[in-house]
Amino acid sequence: MVYGRQIGNAFTKLSECRDFERNFGHERLVMKPPSFFANNANSAVRKDLWEQHPFDQTLPGLEDIEWVKYWMEKGYQVVYEPEATLYHIHEENWRQIRHRYYREAVAARSIGIKNKGHIVTDTLAEMVYLAGDIGTALTKPQWYKRVHESVLFRANKAYGNARGILDTLTWQSPRGRKGLFFDHACKAIVIDGPGQAAIRDVVLPEIKPGDVLIRTAFTAICGTDLEILDGTLSYFQNGMASYPIIPGHEFSGTVVAVGPNVNGIHEDDRVVVECIQSCGICPQCQKANFIACPERTEVGVLRSNGACSEYVVMPARFVHVLPSEISLRSAALCEPLAVSIKGLRRLGFWPANSKSHPQACAVVGAGPLGHLCALLLDYLGHTVTVIDQDVRRLNVFEGSRVHIGNNLQTGLAGHEFLLEVTGDPTALESMLMNSDPGATILLLGLPYARRPFSFESIVTYDKCVVGSVGSAKEDFIDAIQLMRNLDMTVLTSNIFKPEQHIEAIAKFRSHEVLKSLLMFTSEEENR
Repeated sequence: MVYGRQIGNAFTKLSECRDFERNFGHERLVMKPPSFFANNANSAVRKDLWEQHPFDQTLPGLEDIEWVKYWMEKGYQVVYEPEATLYHIHEENWRQIRHRYYREAVAARSIGIKNKGHIVTDTLAEMVYLAGDIGTALTKPQWYKRVHESVLFRANKAYGNARGILDTLTWQSPRGRKGLFFDHACKAIVIDGPGQAAIRDVVLPEIKPGDVLIRTAFTAICGTDLEILDGTLSYFQNGMASYPIIPGHEFSGTVVAVGPNVNGIHEDDRVVVECIQSCGICPQCQKANFIACPERTEVGVLRSNGACSEYVVMPARFVHVLPSEISLRSAALCEPLAVSIKGLRRLGFWPANSKSHPQACAVVGAGPLGHLCALLLDYLGHTVTVIDQDVRRLNVFEGSRVHIGNNLQTGLAGHEFLLEVTGDPTALESMLMNSDPGATILLLGLPYARRPFSFESIVTYDKCVVGSVGSAKEDFIDAIQLMRNLDMTVLTSNIFKPEQHIEAIAKFRSHEVLKSLLMFTSEEENR
């Protein structure tokens, strides 16, 4: 093996930077027993030796050191090459640091390079290192914060190391092993009440049989999230839902762990998840009326935390694996696309060959859901007009086959099917009054305020009003297949980091952007 140098960056803890300096110097070295140090994070190994003796995956850590020890004892060399340098960044809380050094100590004892005597020598070494850390910290801005951080780092490292050398029972337990590799803590955007949203460390629920753990890639902000933040969503007003809650039901991610009794889903699968999760056995579920299930949860909305979080635990039966050609960024819009498909299914437009003749359709509301409905209708070959008073939202259709308008009084004439996607009662009233005789009106917008409506024109002119909310498994399956054929770039081009959530929400609310997506993992990880 040859391994290279590792350094920290401006965000790396001072103590860890100093450890890097000790372990990865400027001098080229040829390692000799009993010095078996190596690190595979920046390395190259001989393929023939690897095939004979690969890394020992049963170890909780230090599999690289076990590997070089095996071959060095057979006369092979390990070379340290400082010219090959990379940044090695750990973003760990104190509990995770304790667990890392615990795992490494268990492995070191297992492969015979540490014993109980090392508890004293290692602890004394950490105390010496701490003194050096403090000396360095005193020369830095905000030295008191760095001193405090260094004390916590050295204490957690020493404690984890000592416990790992002494404790073999935890590692022998399957539950203990899982807890040490993933401690169920992650960062999430939590809404504590109306107008109160902040990033916090949260503890995830246990991965039960039938569950999967998903690392979130992208989470899209939608109108429902704004209603939760504002406290105007009916669930929170009538007591069905309560704060605190982690929002986010439009998301994509990668499976990182699979619980027992899960079939067809594996680690590293790229997935999306249904929002409405019903019991599947009650009378309403048996009639496929899942939204009426009294035991249902709605991800990020009702009785279930959502995906404005680094990780989420979800029942596998609501998880869908993505084809390789669909990006995780686009897949974050699978849920609203499924909602649009269900609405068109209610109109008889879906499956795709349901209405063979082109129909004249009007979509009232050019927000994200209205945009997707217009794309779908255009894809199906129908004539589409989108009506909205916000010119910015209409401008995104320039150059397409979709027609645009901004007048509800005159713009509805000549359209057989109308989709109301704003939730604005004034817009709905205008559609009821000004639509053509025989028109069918689909209501997708929420919420419609309490106000009197006249249904005289509905009865007198043979009009039809259809409601639709949410989506089901069949809609998600169709949405995934359809994504290959729709250009949703305008909806996925505005990406924000989780710590920019206030800006992302503000720009979405003000219509400065058509859609805001929060990216919880790097672009490289999402490929």
